[in-house]
Amino acid sequence: METALFAKHALLPTGWAHHVRLCFSAEGNLGTIKTGTKAKPGDHLADIVVPGMANLHCHAFQRAMAGLAERAGPDKDSFWTWRETMYQIAHTVDPDALRAIAAMAYVDMLESGFTCVGEFHYLHHGPDGSPYNNPAEMATQLIHAARQTGIGQTLLPVFYAHGGFGGAALSARQKRFGHGLDGYMALIQAIHEQHPGTKLGIAPHSLRAVSPEQLSALITAFPEDPVHIHIAEQFREVEESYVHLGEPPVRWLFDHMEVDERWCLVHATHMREDEIRDLASSGAVAGLCPITEANLGDGFFPAREYAEKNGRFGIGSDSCVRIDLAEELRLLDYGQRLRSQSRTPLAPPGTSSGRVLFESTLKGGAQALGQNIGAISVGMRADLVTLDSTHPALVARHGDAWLDGWIYAANTSPIVDVYVGGQKQVENGRHKGRGALQTAFGRTLKRILP
Repeated sequence: METALFAKHALLPTGWAHHVRLCFSAEGNLGTIKTGTKAKPGDHLADIVVPGMANLHCHAFQRAMAGLAERAGPDKDSFWTWRETMYQIAHTVDPDALRAIAAMAYVDMLESGFTCVGEFHYLHHGPDGSPYNNPAEMATQLIHAARQTGIGQTLLPVFYAHGGFGGAALSARQKRFGHGLDGYMALIQAIHEQHPGTKLGIAPHSLRAVSPEQLSALITAFPEDPVHIHIAEQFREVEESYVHLGEPPVRWLFDHMEVDERWCLVHATHMREDEIRDLASSGAVAGLCPITEANLGDGFFPAREYAEKNGRFGIGSDSCVRIDLAEELRLLDYGQRLRSQSRTPLAPPGTSSGRVLFESTLKGGAQALGQNIGAISVGMRADLVTLDSTHPALVARHGDAWLDGWIYAANTSPIVDVYVGGQKQVENGRHKGRGALQTAFGRTLKRILP
């Protein structure tokens, strides 16, 4: 018996369609899509259906420290002081803890409308830097967490070799992140062998943690995989790049690497005009994490200037201090409104801000993760989010106003069900495994937190 979802309204690549019947293949992809039709017996039913979103940048283990780095220190707080708390928490995370924490984060993502996650993974070794017997031990926990919760995943094992620009040695607290090139290649091979079919990309952590020679070697060794890199997140990083590389980091990257559609430059907050231009024209994706960037006080990504040049972007929850798809988009837009002192700076005249943001991040996220998602179209994976048209923020609205209501006006989530690969993972706003996974998460935090 075929599996199908009948929607009163659905956002297709051609725009809003009505009375839409979406059929799922046995492989979990979208088969026949018919509009202006009727439901058949046994069909799932929905008011409004939109594509599931990719969360392109996540450090799932940091969900354990959400809210724990908000106490003011004696000096000016910044990313660099926040990082000290992160190191303390990272030191406590063992394999069992990582799996429980990641599973909880992934549940929150699914309930928020994210159906796929890019896991930027760097907890490779034991807390003292000693390798596990299985080099893929920690990666395995993340893969199992994704399978346990049903979220799609692109695993991005991080290559982290240095503690700063100029080949600085790793600190004691960074040793569990570290690899040489041979060790990193062995990690990738182990993941492939133990988890065939897992979607992988590569993640040179940053220009401060990877030497130019190592970065070049990685790009040569993996000529087709997605490439994700932290870059230009803080002024201090830009200043140190000038000292050690002679250029700001984004400028150096474009002058020395062939940056193209398979790259995702995470944050890229602090760029000159020439860097904005080159990133936009390269076809690479800017990986924006507005909630985390605001929490850390990083600054505003120049989204208006970047969008005017047709730059591609997606969103991620990064530190997972708060996991909320709508809030990521809202904060991205509101940041630009504050910068420009104008309304709707990211939407061309006559268009909806919510629709523009939603569709842009759908495309950018799918590209960055190399996943067959991001649109309700034949052959795409059946990653779908259904919305309640009677929700106070959506009621008596139509078309793009449903997206605007969700992103800008909803105090509670209007999400009803979430499908990944045609399988319903969230029903009536709640993940099917939330109870047990939340209990395991709470038990884990009581064990590992000081």
